[in-house]
Amino acid sequence: MIVSGTMRGHASGSSFLLTLLLVAACADADELAPEPGEELAGGDTTVFETGARSFMLSARNLSEPNESAFFVGNSFFNKNWVIAPASTTARDGLGPTFNARSCSACHFKDGRGRPPLSADEPMLSMLVRLSIPGVDEHGGPLPEPSYGGQLQPDAIPGVTSEGQARVTWQELPGTYADGQPYSLRQPSLELVALGFGPLAEDALMSARVAPHMIGLGLLEALPESTILALADPDDDDDDGISGRPNYVWDPLSQTTVLGRFGWKANQPGLRQQNAGAFHGDLGISSSLHPGEDCPAAQLECGAAPTGGSPELSEELLDAVTIYSRLLAVPARRDVDDPEVLNGRELFLEIGCGDCHVPRLVTGELEGFPELSNQVIWPYTDLLVHDLGEGLADGRPDYEANGREWRTPPLWGVGLFSVVNDHALYLHDGRARGLAEAILWHSGEAEPARARFVELSASERAALLRFVESL
Repeated sequence: MIVSGTMRGHASGSSFLLTLLLVAACADADELAPEPGEELAGGDTTVFETGARSFMLSARNLSEPNESAFFVGNSFFNKNWVIAPASTTARDGLGPTFNARSCSACHFKDGRGRPPLSADEPMLSMLVRLSIPGVDEHGGPLPEPSYGGQLQPDAIPGVTSEGQARVTWQELPGTYADGQPYSLRQPSLELVALGFGPLAEDALMSARVAPHMIGLGLLEALPESTILALADPDDDDDDGISGRPNYVWDPLSQTTVLGRFGWKANQPGLRQQNAGAFHGDLGISSSLHPGEDCPAAQLECGAAPTGGSPELSEELLDAVTIYSRLLAVPARRDVDDPEVLNGRELFLEIGCGDCHVPRLVTGELEGFPELSNQVIWPYTDLLVHDLGEGLADGRPDYEANGREWRTPPLWGVGLFSVVNDHALYLHDGRARGLAEAILWHSGEAEPARARFVELSASERAALLRFVESL
């Protein structure tokens, strides 16, 4: 059996999970079986693909009204933007400072980014968020005075780039309960070649890799009530899990709403997420972010030519949003394999499912019948949790504090090495595999981590095999 997110919040989940585990404990291992539809991770949108294109396909139930916009959005997601003025007016206006020339530069094959492999390699699919203590007029992070909300390592001709980020690593050894050693790598972030002087003395930095793109529309279609039912901000059931919603400013509705996207759930929807990425990553203005991203100290940036006002049309923002909503989730693999089934039970038994909620049901999303009323298996609650000091970035983002991170969906994690030629996990790619990702968990997840360390080698292998099947 699998815990359903529609059946429990943290206030009532402990008794349900205990019953589940007692039933599982009494069952013979040979009787374990997949839940009905468990292989259809994305419901009717699910694709059966295990190769390099696993994250690039449209929902299998793609409706005719959305088909054309999906492929237009796909085109603009993958094309490079160019410097203004240019004859290609539909995609000029790159910069003046920027992180990438296209969306796919960070989300290659709609997949996951990674940190640099050496101190000399630039950040190609990773960025550094910047801020100073305090909040802006909407409760969000205060931009660093000279460099803004994120470091921009590239610039158009005639504009000074902001600087470069370097990551170095330190090994931290440890040992499982059975004596098998392991090592975790701890990142150290440094900014060099800064174009506008040193950062503010109290500047806060946070390195983030680009997440994979699948299933985002299904997460957007989850009813707010479903997410809030999973929250237990005061740990009223005393189970140590205190998932909290992050409430953020929505530039579309001009109100504060529930956040559900981004590493700290700081974006309320995909249109807002996409417009923010165009603005922050490519330097492309839109109706939601009409000005250029130029801090006051950067005079060349402010005087640079633009590609119009705004540079991204409403039609193209619509298309890219439809594209990002309708990228399909690959089906589960090996769902009936005995080792995978045993790993599934261990995953629940040690407490991973308390935050990585397996099963949820979407509501109605207007204009998107593909995403509406779908039973999905994303393994997330979209809430933020305290994961301890080891993973803390010390940088608050709206109501998420410096130790809190949104529970990332686990669907597709076993295909990173196939799609993007690496298996690096967590928000900054520090974990070299799923075991290291689990071992970095602390805070609310410390009991689950401790139970993982106590497992036998064969039990650890089964649990990891299960997660790799997602």
